[in-house]
Amino acid sequence: MDLVRGGVYLANLNPSKGTEIGKIRPVLIIQSDSLNSINHTTVNILPLTTLLKDNTFLRVRVLKNGQLNQDSDIICDYIRAIDTRKITSELLTRLSQNKMQEIEEKLSWILGFND
Repeated sequence: MDLVRGGVYLANLNPSKGTEIGKIRPVLIIQSDSLNSINHTTVNILPLTTLLKDNTFLRVRVLKNGQLNQDSDIICDYIRAIDTRKITSELLTRLSQNKMQEIEEKLSWILGFND
């Protein structure tokens, strides 16, 4: 399967432990297309949730689009690497460059790149 950075796919995040996010849910691919193109066995993702929270710095809202059937929040502080075999669907939708920049700014802050 060809995964693309900025693409949203369904993934099986089970089993989860403790406060990890589980279930089959949409995830955003944040890994570079250079790494995706060599069929790397893992992929870095951010999970989406339909439990929307307003005014939180750690989330980015995306409106339903394409095969993404509900408005969702991307949870930017739940960065996770998963085996590519956990991806269970084709591309649901692809985020705009502006939306990806918004996510990158949050990731930069979360990961301390600006400290």
